[in-house]
Amino acid sequence: MSLTPGEYFLQGNEACVEAALVSGLNFFAGYPITPSTEIAEGLARRLPEVGGAFLQMEDEIACVSAIIGASWGGVKSMTATSGPGLSLMQEAIGYAAMSETPMVIANVMRGGPSTGQPTRASQGDVMATKWGSHGDYQVIAFAPASVQEMFDLTIKAFNYAEKYRVPTFVLSDAEIGHMRGLLNVPSNIKIVNRKEKGVRRTDEAYDVPDDLVPPFPTFGKGNKAAVTGMTHGPDSRIEPEDPKIHQELVSRLNDKITKNRRDINKWDLLCPDSKHMIISYGSASFGAREVAAEDDRIGLLRLKTIWPLPEEPIREAASKAEHILVCEMNMGQLYHDIKRVALEAGCKKIELLPKIGGEPPTPGEVRHKLREMGAI
Repeated sequence: MSLTPGEYFLQGNEACVEAALVSGLNFFAGYPITPSTEIAEGLARRLPEVGGAFLQMEDEIACVSAIIGASWGGVKSMTATSGPGLSLMQEAIGYAAMSETPMVIANVMRGGPSTGQPTRASQGDVMATKWGSHGDYQVIAFAPASVQEMFDLTIKAFNYAEKYRVPTFVLSDAEIGHMRGLLNVPSNIKIVNRKEKGVRRTDEAYDVPDDLVPPFPTFGKGNKAAVTGMTHGPDSRIEPEDPKIHQELVSRLNDKITKNRRDINKWDLLCPDSKHMIISYGSASFGAREVAAEDDRIGLLRLKTIWPLPEEPIREAASKAEHILVCEMNMGQLYHDIKRVALEAGCKKIELLPKIGGEPPTPGEVRHKLREMGAI
């Protein structure tokens, strides 16, 4: 059974396991890869206890393909991986976006390219998460920065995958996945289930209109459903040569996410009126959070959602700031998008503190960069 309400001391990856079970996970297909393996190991033990199924697959391509099939069979499904495994999944992720398959991928990032640093942290998969497959499509990605957020945002990942029929990511890293900390499990956790075709429901899944997110025609429940990655009409009829149908389909796939940013985007903001603002996410925010807590001249916008990009809080912070420092554990993957929004809002000085090699930016490194910018 799922964890009862109360306080626990868990590893980040263990918190992800428990959150998936609370969310109603029924099927996990996994392949071991550092530093996400504890998620597969945990679910191999725990899923049979709640009547779910775990499959050890031969590779990551098989993992993501299996969870797509399981989702169409009507169950909540998930896999977990890290950088090289995500690379292998990209074609099927695009297929899931095109076929509107709800599923969750926990990506515990590590240093790359290639095999890179299997045991060290990185935020090197940020752009691959959004742009790794071809064509125009949207995904949802959350970036936890604690054991508690690993739990909370995994639940949100399942809820939003089901609500919007879209591949959704828990974009963690080796720091968050392997840290241990306190987890508070509340008594009133909100769980969202997909709206199924032919099933009468009145819950919040219906606050998105059917013409934006169609009801899900689950296999085996009397529905006619053709699942395809090709251009198709609302009735699933394949129409790859029709430009109008293609434009309408792809526009809707994007609109259902971008038009619901206010619902999907989550963030924390310290000192919102500060003229010196740090923008960061995940474990890259550790040093920045300490600096902002000690110096009331410094604000911090910490993004919990990174896809779709939370443009509204970035724009609001940038409209008041003279300096913006972006902290990332990569060479600047979100930096250029953040800079675009900040410049449009009127901020003139936006700089990057990149950190690679496996360790988050320290408070000292953050302060040094702020001094270089003239912010302190």
